[in-house]
Amino acid sequence: DYASVVIAFEQNQIQLGWFGGLSGVQARLAVDGSKAVVQRARDAQFHSVFIVGNDVGAKTFQDLKSLNFTFGSESSTSGHLMPRYYLLEAGIDPDEDFFADPGYSGSHDKTWLLVQTGAFQAGVLSESVWDKAVSEGRVNTDEVKELLRTPEYFDYNWTIRPGLDSVYGEGFEERLIDALLNIDDPEILDLFSAVRFIETSNSNYDSIERIAREVGILR
Repeated sequence: DYASVVIAFEQNQIQLGWFGGLSGVQARLAVDGSKAVVQRARDAQFHSVFIVGNDVGAKTFQDLKSLNFTFGSESSTSGHLMPRYYLLEAGIDPDEDFFADPGYSGSHDKTWLLVQTGAFQAGVLSESVWDKAVSEGRVNTDEVKELLRTPEYFDYNWTIRPGLDSVYGEGFEERLIDALLNIDDPEILDLFSAVRFIETSNSNYDSIERIAREVGILR
């Protein structure tokens, strides 16, 4: 899960990690000198998708008030951090304005399943997971539907620990980044819901860190 990968990165059990926006920030704060180096092209313009049961009748953010609502994982950027931020921006306090305390499903696929089955009236998840589940016909659109998408933000990324050249040889970091950028196997790209990978940098995730501090997830 998110937390265990961050811990493994901090303890040097892994030197390269595929992180969400928030967990990547946490990993880089834990290991000075680590760098976000590669992301999917879509991660420069990522969105969260708010969904509702078809019988709910919600049409706007404000209609989510008093509903039974679930986030994904607490450490998820698209399943918790950014949706919480945009809810607060819309004047909705997730800890006060829902029918009860919000749930945390633990995964994006479980979120839409919980809303589809009626366990929760509304929820929020990663656009890539939602879009793929809908396109593959796994979502019953007679039971659950998309309400709206958030504004864009940076999300998933490959982050590396510092000092790889000293461990694996001069020029290793550059070769590793080139290898990631040149992945073109359709099966591998499909696993990541990616068309291609592009370069990125730590500064692209400054707003994620700022927002995480604003909402109290990072201190």
